[in-house]
Amino acid sequence: MEKNKILTADILDIIFEGRNKEYGAYDLRKTYVKRITTAFLITVSICVLFFVSTLLANSRSKNEGKIIVQDVELQDFQEQEEKKPEPPPPPPPPKPEPPKVEMKQFTPPKIVKAEEVKPDEIPPEVTKLEEAAIGTKNQEGIKDLGVIAAPVVEAGTGKQVEAPKEEEDYNKIFTVVQIEAEFPGGRAAWNKYLQRNLNSSLPMDNGAPPGRYTVNVVFTVDKEGNVSDVQAENDPGYGTKDEAMKVIRKGPKWKPAIQNGRNVAYRHKQSITFIVSED
Repeated sequence: MEKNKILTADILDIIFEGRNKEYGAYDLRKTYVKRITTAFLITVSICVLFFVSTLLANSRSKNEGKIIVQDVELQDFQEQEEKKPEPPPPPPPPKPEPPKVEMKQFTPPKIVKAEEVKPDEIPPEVTKLEEAAIGTKNQEGIKDLGVIAAPVVEAGTGKQVEAPKEEEDYNKIFTVVQIEAEFPGGRAAWNKYLQRNLNSSLPMDNGAPPGRYTVNVVFTVDKEGNVSDVQAENDPGYGTKDEAMKVIRKGPKWKPAIQNGRNVAYRHKQSITFIVSED
């Protein structure tokens, strides 16, 4: 290299003067600053993108929907059966009849011929009258102990009729039972299952404005605990009805309801509210 060019020449040109610059070491050193600058800019760009995406995610999480699960008392889902008239109360038991007292027929004497006297008109002996009451007819009974016999009234015997017991139909679907059907783990586990499996942001993703979207779902838990006949009583829109029905259908078996010690089919009603909050 000429002396007048040494002061203005690059340090690399001085070091590699007279050497093979095509080998690669020269090029690596020559482009080092450019490569460092490019790597720095790429790193900064990635950090900026990560920071922006984090801000967007936080902003979206604030606008995510919420789920409110609420048990609703089921009013007669099936058609109300006509109330059967209550059977009349049983008649009061008949009063016990007074004990019959032995009675001897005695009528005022008439003077007639002996052949005209009928057998039943022959007056009783005096000794028999001492232990029997005097009446208008002959009657078997207890000996007279000084009690005046009550007049005999011919009447029919009344029997107490017991009202037929109405047997309960255990094959129908109950809406009111002694022990309701239960999700495994109880009500807290049921609420947790719904909140975990329902897509709370579904109405917002489908363009729902801020507000509350409540779906009332009814379903049957049979005698074995299987969930079936899932139906929605209303549809707030934005996919909420189908989402609620889908999650309830795919749930596990329940503990069946119990009525009088027997497993019965039970109709349950569930209210699910999707909440879309404002930005």
